[in-house]
Amino acid sequence: MERAASWPDDAQAELMRFMIDTEARHFGIYRLDDEDRSRIERSLAAARRGEFATDEEVEALFRRYRA
Repeated sequence: MERAASWPDDAQAELMRFMIDTEARHFGIYRLDDEDRSRIERSLAAARRGEFATDEEVEALFRRYRA
């Protein structure tokens, strides 16, 4: 999973689809609630506006969760 952070966006998207499919097969289908849906919509809107985290912000996030 750590290596996937350095993959191109299309490869990361493919991994995400694989993970979602695998989870659905083994644990059932995840149902989004209104809060999930709202967060996704906000994230998509930010991406459309070109609002992305800097490399430094991403690295700081990974350091935080690797510890």
